[in-house]
Amino acid sequence: MAAADQEPHASAVRPQSYQDESYLHGFLGTVGDLQKAGVLQDVVLEVEGRRFPCHRLVLSAASPYFRAMFTGDMAESRQKTVVLQGLNAGVFGEILSYIYSGILHVSLDKVQPLYQAADLLQLDYVRDTCSSYMTMNVERSTCVDLYKFANVFSIDIVLKACLECSSKYFVEVASSEEFCSLSVNQLTEIISHDELDVKEETTVWEAVVRWVQHSREDRLTHLPSILPYIRFNLLTPDNREAILEHPLVRKDPGSNELLLMNPQEGKYITCSYKIDDLPPFHAMTVTSDNNIYILDAMYRYDTSQNRWCKRSPPTILPNVKTAVAMGTEIFCTDYDFTQTMVYDTEADRWQKLQAPQSPF
Repeated sequence: MAAADQEPHASAVRPQSYQDESYLHGFLGTVGDLQKAGVLQDVVLEVEGRRFPCHRLVLSAASPYFRAMFTGDMAESRQKTVVLQGLNAGVFGEILSYIYSGILHVSLDKVQPLYQAADLLQLDYVRDTCSSYMTMNVERSTCVDLYKFANVFSIDIVLKACLECSSKYFVEVASSEEFCSLSVNQLTEIISHDELDVKEETTVWEAVVRWVQHSREDRLTHLPSILPYIRFNLLTPDNREAILEHPLVRKDPGSNELLLMNPQEGKYITCSYKIDDLPPFHAMTVTSDNNIYILDAMYRYDTSQNRWCKRSPPTILPNVKTAVAMGTEIFCTDYDFTQTMVYDTEADRWQKLQAPQSPF
């Protein structure tokens, strides 16, 4: 018989790898038992005066934060007791329980400090689990509180759920005490949501008034930046006038507000000015780049720079009656519709057009 016939096929001696699932669970269980028994612990973590004896190896394996602390050149790598700042002792106990057992206990009253601790200690599983738990528990009574927390930590899935909930139940949410604790940026994000469910836009204005009145002295200055988020195009003329004549809007007699609409984007733009800074004017418009032009004296309000600047005046058209912006050009006529000019916003240049036939 040939030698080749006497040897087993190559596939019969191929090496194999095996994973002992019971070892993985048993190992973690043994580590937990060592922790409970207080055996082989080589470091003490102190949080709010409470001491937690632990194992450097276990902490380093579980958390990149502790791995950097104990394996680098940090002073903590040589200390027997390490004081941790910015953590709650009770919450840290829950974190240690997870590290040594793999089991995480989450409740609504603990989820925010748990997330905050996990974010500091770089525990991705805890952080992701807390995010999912918050998302599942977004409702009318919790959405503002969870929204504020998610806003600070940029937790997108929670933010999205909270905005959807606050938009769907805006009337109820806006009447809560928590609503008045929102920052100005948080307030404008909520009231500008595309899915905001209100029967009348006056409801949004009433919520804004309530928010301002909650801390009037501090918040009144924010009102000009909030007004553009009110959908004035959904208001009746009487309601629009009522808002613009409201005591809060007209609080400062030494300043005025310009409120104009960019029809291409369907957005309202507001800016303030001192009465003495600008001469009397009648004609104005908003360009596609959201800049406001006063055509009588030719001033431009640059929204990106938040300032006014002087531009070339229409010397042969001293009395501008109408102004319409189209792209980078503004078309103007006089009071009697006898002269027409076009202004190039990029070149800062005027050009006279052929006069239209007077309709009178």
